[in-house]
Amino acid sequence: MIVKRADFITSMKDYGAYPTKGCPEVAFAGKSNVGKSSMINKLTNRAKLARTSATPGKTRLINVYQINGEINFVDLPGYGFAKVSKEEKLSWGKMMQDYFAKTEDLCHVFHLVDIRHEPTDNDLEMNQFLRQAGIPFTVVATKADKISRGARLKHLAPICRALAVQPWQVIPFSAEDGTGRQELLDMIQKVCYAEHEIAEEGDATPVEK
Repeated sequence: MIVKRADFITSMKDYGAYPTKGCPEVAFAGKSNVGKSSMINKLTNRAKLARTSATPGKTRLINVYQINGEINFVDLPGYGFAKVSKEEKLSWGKMMQDYFAKTEDLCHVFHLVDIRHEPTDNDLEMNQFLRQAGIPFTVVATKADKISRGARLKHLAPICRALAVQPWQVIPFSAEDGTGRQELLDMIQKVCYAEHEIAEEGDATPVEK
């Protein structure tokens, strides 16, 4: 997948109608400051498309971006940030619950965790929720540039144990040096067009992607 265009569509507290609704969606979920916004910026090669901050908890709404006029990226509120009120934590949780309950266009969730640390209780809860809800997901280990390539497998081991995934199922990613970028883009194309490709099987006319 080659990103030719990326547009900010909307921010919303309550998931509902928005201008590009109906296109395939991929969602990005993870704890505060894990790098969701930075990932979106790197994937789209737009440094300021998604707002980033050194302060955890910057993403407090559901933000939607459209890629190539075809796919929606949904940036969900970060979870697990201790320095916010209980009411705000509940608000973030409700936003995500409403999103997963109401979306009809979700194809895949990218569950981001920090490669440098073992998954938190909130990470485990998100993992369990996705499994119980039957939502397809991929674990992405962010900030891979902070760990040498040779040491990454060692750091992935506790993540894999905690989240019940295999090392080859986890995508190491870096918003700094681009590690994992093309792998993620290729997966996004695959999951978003899977149904379309199945529908086209047996058609003599090749479908251009």
